[in-house]
Amino acid sequence: MSLLVVGTVAFDAIETPFGKTDKIIGGAATYISLAASYFTRKKINLVSVVGGDFPESAIKMLKDHRVNVDGLQILKDKKTFFWSGKYHNDMNTRDTLATELNVLGEFDPIVPASYQDCEFLMLGNLMPAVQLKVIAQLKNRPKLIVLDTMNFWMDIALAELKETLALVDVLTINDSEARQLSGEYSLVKAAAKILKMGPKYLIIKKGEHGALLFHKDQVFFAPALPLEDVFDPTGAGDSFAGGFIGFLAETKDISFDNMKRAIIFGSAMASFCVEKFGVEKLIGLTQKDVDERVQEFVDLVQFDIALV
Repeated sequence: MSLLVVGTVAFDAIETPFGKTDKIIGGAATYISLAASYFTRKKINLVSVVGGDFPESAIKMLKDHRVNVDGLQILKDKKTFFWSGKYHNDMNTRDTLATELNVLGEFDPIVPASYQDCEFLMLGNLMPAVQLKVIAQLKNRPKLIVLDTMNFWMDIALAELKETLALVDVLTINDSEARQLSGEYSLVKAAAKILKMGPKYLIIKKGEHGALLFHKDQVFFAPALPLEDVFDPTGAGDSFAGGFIGFLAETKDISFDNMKRAIIFGSAMASFCVEKFGVEKLIGLTQKDVDERVQEFVDLVQFDIALV
């Protein structure tokens, strides 16, 4: 059984207080797939679309990380999705400088027959209609469906988003998106409302302040690792999702306790991602690198206490 990742494979141009880049490889599915590759031993099946301008070297890089690109559509006479943004000094806010949908504007996802053994499905940030199409093409419901979305779709496609939410098991969004979707400022109240929309689990990402996991009346908090330098937060959320789903797909345990572990592994991958521009830090990590980073998270929160 396999992990299926659906999302964008794209070009980004990024400016932060630490510097700027020209066009570099980005996209939600790229970050998710690379991060997941460090946890699951099987191939990661990718569904996405790029233009004829997307370099073969980048496709090879994905293959080198055991990403199956049979579901990657290449529209030779079109251009790849492109996003450009500039981060403010706090690195939490950014201005979008350019968004060129290109091939994404006509993306019709096709799930190859060889992907039909999908046991874990990660739906990266995309139009809810596209996410729905992918779910509809699967002959058997996956063991776990995780969905990432953003405020943009809440603004322009709320009805379709809610239709999709009713079909998924885990939703990952940030704190401002949770407040927008629920209409509640308290994240506890927001979580209660969102869980009534369909997901069994809700992950609320809080950037440098960690992440919250909600399930029924259970809550778990995982901190973010304090880092001396954050170069580029663009792919942090997607890298988090990749580590999270990759760990679950490998362990095949979708209990609340194991999801808590998965959040730590996801947080570790996000912490790697932000240390360099784009996907640079996610390429070529060793198992020792990952193990040591996870141990840093364990050391961060582990302590003994005596109740008197």
